[in-house]
Amino acid sequence: MESSAAETVAGRIAQFLKVRGIDRVFGLCGGHVMPIWDQVARAGIRIVDVRDERAGVHMAHAHAELTGGIGVAFATAGPGVTNAITGIVNAHVARAPVVILSGVPPRPQEQMGALQDLVHTDLLHSVTRQARTVREADHVLPALDEAFARAIGDGGLPGPVYLDFPTDLLREALPGQRILDEHLEAKAKPALPPAPEAVQRAVDILWNAKRPLVVSGRGAREAGPELLALLDALDAVYLDTSESRGLVPDSHASVVSSLRGQVMEEADAVLTVGRRLDFQLAYGSPAIFKKATFVRLAEHASELRDNRRGAAEILASPALALDAIVKAAGNRKPATDRIWLETTREKHAAKREKFRALLASAPPGSDGYMHPNRLLSALQEKIAPDAVTIADGGDILSFARVALSAGPYMDPGSLGCLGVGVPFGIAAALALPDRQVVVITGDGSFGFNAIEVDTAVRHGAKVVFVVANNGAWNIECYDQRVTYDGNLVGTELRHSDYATLGRALGAHGERVEKPEELEDALARCFEKAPAVLDVLVTREAVSGDGKSGLAWVPDTQPLAAWDEAERARWAKPKD
Repeated sequence: MESSAAETVAGRIAQFLKVRGIDRVFGLCGGHVMPIWDQVARAGIRIVDVRDERAGVHMAHAHAELTGGIGVAFATAGPGVTNAITGIVNAHVARAPVVILSGVPPRPQEQMGALQDLVHTDLLHSVTRQARTVREADHVLPALDEAFARAIGDGGLPGPVYLDFPTDLLREALPGQRILDEHLEAKAKPALPPAPEAVQRAVDILWNAKRPLVVSGRGAREAGPELLALLDALDAVYLDTSESRGLVPDSHASVVSSLRGQVMEEADAVLTVGRRLDFQLAYGSPAIFKKATFVRLAEHASELRDNRRGAAEILASPALALDAIVKAAGNRKPATDRIWLETTREKHAAKREKFRALLASAPPGSDGYMHPNRLLSALQEKIAPDAVTIADGGDILSFARVALSAGPYMDPGSLGCLGVGVPFGIAAALALPDRQVVVITGDGSFGFNAIEVDTAVRHGAKVVFVVANNGAWNIECYDQRVTYDGNLVGTELRHSDYATLGRALGAHGERVEKPEELEDALARCFEKAPAVLDVLVTREAVSGDGKSGLAWVPDTQPLAAWDEAERARWAKPKD
């Protein structure tokens, strides 16, 4: 029976996944997808069964990002797919290579009001690279081959791909003589070489610049060594983003992350590497980048021409293009203003050192609860240099983004998708079992997927969830106090005991109220992971994002100061 089942469409899907190197999948079981689920398990592929399909897609997303491979998630029909949509949308915005597999009612029951009958593809076309229902056995492996190619960005942006199959099709035989081996074989995404004339234009702009700035994004992830070589050759300053954090070590001389606003304003040449000029970069506006000529470098057009065009635009694989730029520059000496460069580096180093010294001494609020920076200072002391760090939330994310430094880093991304922390952390701990994995999350964002602590326990994911518990959606609380005359509505939570919740789900759990308890509690949590460390922090600490106006959504720019600068630019007559 097992042999014949392996020759069904479901068995061939499992065979495809196995041959393509998929060693684990994430999802929630259900009748419409059960034939695949069964065959995947029989093929020796680990199934990480979750409590909600959204979390399963988040886990596949994190697995893909941290391993450099493809994440695979399963969702059953109807509400299984609709539950998964938030995860799919987040992967879409993050350009994460995820393949989601589902089922639909058997073909003889189509359009008859079957259980969980829903045209999933109509919901998913706009947030996937492809959404398709496969109805013929001979089309299954070609469709999977195409799905994997699209997911990694072969011929377009990487991102999620969705396929579903009628359940009766999954039980249908697909004999070996009808299979073409070419559809099972993985094919590398072809490299895209840069145009020499575009490379030379980039060299002329960058090597003549007095104040060059390099900003990297997701597209730079496979070009780390080449990026470092360019930074060293050009004597540029560098800003990362959450898309590429950790690609350049914080200790590298080019990093000036604490002076983000200053260097954006001062730079006379800006090289973007696989990075859209989105809200985090003020859309590249001349109101913020007041002196900059742009050089845009990306493998995909949507990361090349959005919002600002480049005086040089290089459509190419970033690793090849960066290497070509350095080689074309040869021994040419950059025109970088050395005084500006050294002054900027020294100012950044001094600001970072001062900031880190202040973290541990941040005073408590009048409520007696510690400042979030006290928590983050203690956490920084405990995490290893190569730890995987995941930040999730609104307020605590703003604090953590500048306070924590470790290895690979993930957060809700430009979608602002709260709730990713717990599933991201579980996937990270399973993918990288020899690394420390820590999730620092707000209490609000923890609540989205807190039930997945059960998943961490069942699958032995050694992750520590640190909950900064201020009993509020605190950025919105601050916004209501400042912008809406203190009318607090729907933004206050309870200081619920999340350590007890963690213990109820089988994890180690501790609650901390005093800073002097943190060191030992953290040590125990890392030793006994999976663990939930519930830390009471004050609502009175106002984060940078809270102060910036991000919460009240200014009209022209995401931050209040940028909004004012944009309005001032609009008010000036054009030369």
